[in-house]
This record gives sequence, structure tokens and C-alpha cells, in this order.
Amino acid sequence: MSDLGETDERRNPTLANILPVILCGGSGTRLWPVSRESMPKQFARLVDASESTFQATARRVGDAAVFARPAVIAAAESRFIVAEQLAQAGMSADIILEPEGRDSAAAVAVAALHAAKADPEAVVLIMAADHVIGDVPAFAAAVRTAAVGARAGYTMTLGIEPTRPATDYGYIRRGGALPEAEGAFAVERFVEKPDAEGAAALIAEGALWNSGYFLFRADLMLAELEAHAPAVLSAARAALERAGVDLDFVRLDAAAFGQAPKISIDYAVMERTTRAGVLPVSFPWSDVGTWDAVWQVLPQDAAGNAVRGRVELLGTRNSLVHSEGEGLTTVVGLDDVVVVATPDAVLVASKAQSGRVKELVGVLRARAHPEADAHRRMYRPWGWYQRVDIGERFQVKRIMVTPGGRLSLQKHFHRAEHWVVVKGTAEVTLGERLVLVHENEAVYLPIGSLHRLTNPGKIPLELIEVQVGSYTGEDDIIRVEDIYGR
Repeated sequence: MSDLGETDERRNPTLANILPVILCGGSGTRLWPVSRESMPKQFARLVDASESTFQATARRVGDAAVFARPAVIAAAESRFIVAEQLAQAGMSADIILEPEGRDSAAAVAVAALHAAKADPEAVVLIMAADHVIGDVPAFAAAVRTAAVGARAGYTMTLGIEPTRPATDYGYIRRGGALPEAEGAFAVERFVEKPDAEGAAALIAEGALWNSGYFLFRADLMLAELEAHAPAVLSAARAALERAGVDLDFVRLDAAAFGQAPKISIDYAVMERTTRAGVLPVSFPWSDVGTWDAVWQVLPQDAAGNAVRGRVELLGTRNSLVHSEGEGLTTVVGLDDVVVVATPDAVLVASKAQSGRVKELVGVLRARAHPEADAHRRMYRPWGWYQRVDIGERFQVKRIMVTPGGRLSLQKHFHRAEHWVVVKGTAEVTLGERLVLVHENEAVYLPIGSLHRLTNPGKIPLELIEVQVGSYTGEDDIIRVEDIYGR
């Protein structure tokens, strides 16, 4: 990763290559309990056991002959997950952080401004981080074709040829052919998500699913925003001009960005412009927005079941069973259901009603269930921690610190801590002392003591932390110094 001032061979978009911008916001509550605010669906391995949909999206635009160095626009809270997953995928990108979500129009405005700095006529590709595409070469070919229309002055979108009368997607009615881009059409009208009868009628007349992929010249999108959503553009421009660089991230100015009206790019521009074009495409595509959609894209056995993890089924058909961790999940005699088991929460739902999981999460939040948003394993820039046990006046955690990782210099007012090293070597700052703690050794941190944990070694550091005190909540942390800017 690099800040916006650096250059490399893929840094500057030109008319010959396309600047991919991956929008990484959203919490994906319809895919609870796997997707939560602490680890949204785009970072989870929902479809592929080896990589997240975000990583797959980044790989999809990895051809330097076609694509410029990508940019990622993400929530500030997700910055270290983004950086780590890009590194795992062997990718690099400019990472721009939103201080809060203001919907897609503000993000697109930032993307266009970012691209225009290097080349006002650069073609920008807006992509969601959580989509699944079954034919990457076909996708790349479609993008190259749509880019021709974008260079000719149209805001292009990819329209998916429908495979069923879906009621969970918007539709695009196409108009006349665009002579500037072979196979593309003018957009006659965008249609909101219809009911089943309306969806069937739209498909009969040749309408397409709205994929949410957009290609445009940066200067022309800025002109469209100036004409149709000037407040969005003004806020985005101020936020980028006042942005600060933090490690490898660019932080948009919070006060300026917060002034952007909360509106989607569809409403702000696409439904108002007279220069919208659509390229019909037929490659396999899904936004995996519900558990039913996940089931549709996963391999299925002869009975129509898709399974993940330790699962055994008996007399069960057309179902999705997703099991995480070491536990065994079994299902007997059910049809058309979703069963999702994680170490701290279980979901059982009919596939037909799986879209209502978002409502369920709202209920969980209202009743203050911590599982609504937080996983048992919580990822941090230095590694992760996982609760093992909790009770009155104590809590036990398992902690992993990556090589070179360093926790903040901190203290607690209500708890003491005992650290037992299980693997690796810990460098512990305790007041004015610096202590090396090896495997099978322990260190005691009294209430109120200033302390820090560092992994100076070449292998992951693993330890067990036992907290004892009147309060063991995560908000009993006073950070004095933190290399990660928290």
C-alpha cells in the first residue's frame, strides 16, 4: 500500500488502462452470524474456503495490462483487515478510509476525484467487494468493451442477463443500440426491485439485472455530479483535499465528508443522466446478499444440499448447512432450510425467509446481545484475541500477536491481568521495565500498571490472558501510545 503521492508502474491510470475502485463498505447483516460489523461478509470466506469475496474481487482486476493499480474505499474500522487481506492475496492498492458511511454517491465522487488527479480522462471501474463472478475472463472482456462506451462519454453499467424472475435485484430496461460501443445499449429506465409478477414481465421484455458495476470517465462523472448532486461532490472534494495520511491509509476529513448527503449513485446520477449505457452480459454473477443466494452459488450434492465445515445430513434436501469451528452440525429430515453454526451463535431459517435475517439482527441489537455485531474472535492490527471464558470478576482470552506486532501502551482501572506464553516469546513493557517472557513462563500486570505487549520474534506469539477484577469490559482501556493510530 502507499499514500496518494507515490507512483509505481500501475499507479497512474491512463486511457489505455482502467482504474478499478473497490467499494468495501456495508456490514452484510443478512448473512449473520458469519457476517457481523466486526468482520463483514466481504472479508469472510463464505463461498470459497481459500479466500474472501474482497480478495477475489481484487484478484479479478490484477492484470496490469488492462487495469491500473486499484483503489479501495473502506470504512476506517476495516482498514487493517483490508490491508492484511490484500497482502495475503499478493496485491497492493491505495486505501481510502471513510469516517462514516454516506452511501455510494459520496464514494463514487471520491473515486472520480482520486482518478482525476492523475488523469482527468481516466476510465474508472466501480466494483462492489462482495460479489461473486463465475467467469473472470468473461468479466474482463465485458469491462474492456464497456470501457469503449465510457471513453465515448457514457456512464456505462453491466446488465446481467436474468436467469430467474428475481425480486431482490433492480432491473434495467434497455433502449436503442449505442453505435460507439458494440453490443451496448442506451439505458431507457432503471426499475426498482419488482414483485414476482413484475420481474417476470420485465424479463419477458428483455430487461437486465442491475449489477451495480459502473464505468465512466472521471471528468464526465464529476460533471454529472456537479449537475445532479453538487452537495455530494462539494463534500467529497473537501474531504479529499483535507485528507490525512495515516500509515498506509488516506483518511478522508470527517467533518467535510459528514456533510455529504446520504444517497446512492443510482438515485444521484444514474436515474437522472441522459448519457447512461448498459452492456448485457451473461457470465454467472451474484451479490450473495442472503443465505439463499449463497446456497445458489455453492456446489450442491445430488439432494441439492450445499455444506461447509463438519456437517452430517440425514433425509435433508435443498438446504445450506454452514458449520464453523470444531463443532459438528447435524440436520435430520428438513427441506429448504439454512443452518449456520458459529462458535457463539446458531441460525436456523427457511431459505425463503432468509432475507429477514437483517430484521433479526435489529432485534438482537435492541436486546443488547453482543453477538449481533461482535464475533468471539476479534481481529486487530497486531493479530487477534478470542474469549475463552467469562464470569463474575474474571475473563479468559486467547491472544495471537503477529511477528513485529505491538499492542498499545495502556493501563486498566478495574482489572489486573496474568499473561502465560504458550508459543513464541513476548516482550513485555511493565512500567519502567522491559521483560522477555518465553514459552511456559508468565507475567503479572497489577491494576493500574502501564504495560505493553510486543512480539519481537519471527513466529506468531500465542498466550493466554486471565483478567481478574470488578470489570473486564473492552472499554476499560486507557491508551497512552499506539502505533496504529487508534
